[in-house]
Amino acid sequence: MKDRLKWIDEFGFMGETASGHALVMDGGLEHGGRNRGARPMELLLHGAAGCMAYDIIAILKNAKEDVRDLWIDIDKTQAESSPKVYTAINFHIVVTGENVKNESVERAIKLASEKYCSASIMLSKTAKMSYTYEIREQE
Repeated sequence: MKDRLKWIDEFGFMGETASGHALVMDGGLEHGGRNRGARPMELLLHGAAGCMAYDIIAILKNAKEDVRDLWIDIDKTQAESSPKVYTAINFHIVVTGENVKNESVERAIKLASEKYCSASIMLSKTAKMSYTYEIREQE
């Protein structure tokens, strides 16, 4: 099966991935859409963040770190005129666990951002990528 994107109406689209999952995209009300789904540019960011999170979790688990939670806060800057590409993106990775080592998190972020996460590496061709993190002890 191939990936497919189908126009629904106005600026709404239904996507079906090659793995069989559906997603909805739509424009904002201010641009003629009906605000029923994520914007395509938002999906780019979340795809990259998901890719980073997946790789970081895999690397930390492989390092036998006791990770209980992880999330990524995303700050971004876009060009002012079209094409409004992302020019700077910061992923702030928050890891919660028990006795998780700084070195392990730093290594996981480095490997994910430089070797494994195709999505963030691709975005780095147009945007200045930065990565910050914090480790929170499980309570």
